[in-house]
Amino acid sequence: MNTHSVSPRRPRLSRQVLTFCGAALLLLLALLASLALGASQIPLAQVTRLLLIPDDSTNSLVVHALRLPRTLVAGLAGAGLGVSGLLLQGVTRNPLADPGILGVEAGGAFAILVMVVFFPAAPAVLFVPAAFVGGALAAAAAYGAASSVGLTPLRLALSGVAVASLLGAATRAVQILFETRAQGALFALSGSVAGRTWEQFWQVAPWLGLGLGLGLLLSPRVNILALGEDVASSLGTRTARDSALITGLGVLLAAGAVSVVGPIGFVGLIVPHAARALTGVDHRLSLPLSALLGAALLIVADIAARLIDRPAETPVGILVAAAGAPFFVLLARHIGRGRA
Repeated sequence: MNTHSVSPRRPRLSRQVLTFCGAALLLLLALLASLALGASQIPLAQVTRLLLIPDDSTNSLVVHALRLPRTLVAGLAGAGLGVSGLLLQGVTRNPLADPGILGVEAGGAFAILVMVVFFPAAPAVLFVPAAFVGGALAAAAAYGAASSVGLTPLRLALSGVAVASLLGAATRAVQILFETRAQGALFALSGSVAGRTWEQFWQVAPWLGLGLGLGLLLSPRVNILALGEDVASSLGTRTARDSALITGLGVLLAAGAVSVVGPIGFVGLIVPHAARALTGVDHRLSLPLSALLGAALLIVADIAARLIDRPAETPVGILVAAAGAPFFVLLARHIGRGRA
């Protein structure tokens, strides 16, 4: 089947090229700024030189051992959350779908906490699978609760928020009851990229890299599913299989991000809407743009988190929520009035 016949109309090629070049430039500038700014500032020219030719200086150690892994973790997690939100919105045709709002991030964080507290000998490589199981169960609970009273975008969002709140309370209870053991899971509960290491980057990079690659391959199927179940079935698509596959992929991307930076809400809500505004609704274009914009957003938020209360740091999740919460309210109001 030729998917071009059912894909949305693309913007002009020149606009596409400018959009992607602008997003790539924004990401590059954010990456360089992240390496240069912090408790001590390093000139951009020196940062560029140290990236190419490391030496034994203190600044070289700061760039390569502290800021570079932190920046790459933020970029990879931001890309994963942005694409996760796009996939979940596309497959559910719900503009409010987001890994945080649907409870996926809270479920993943709770699963990692349970593993650290009750299975302390488990290797760190199992954190992503554990977060995937927890996130999938949380999303299923939110979907089931919304379906029982009639599935609508607002009801699904409210069910997800309720599930996330319940899991947040359970997470806090486990932290209080097992305070000493829970210390090992703080990295997955903090909503921050501070102190992230090369070890954590390489633990999560294969999972998120695989998820982003599969997302690109499956983007034509998301286009078809976004047309609606009846239309997709008439085109010969196995809607149940594809929906489950793409939903699982969205949960995997969110789980990978949560396993290394903790729950950071609203990235998966803001970024897909921004990408579609720039490229249209064709997921073959909006998906890679969501990865670029998500990475840039989280890196920029991390830079701001370092500078607002220097030398202390504000958790990056707080800054993203400050921008995402008003966006969520505005979007919900538009949907409530029948305007997506």
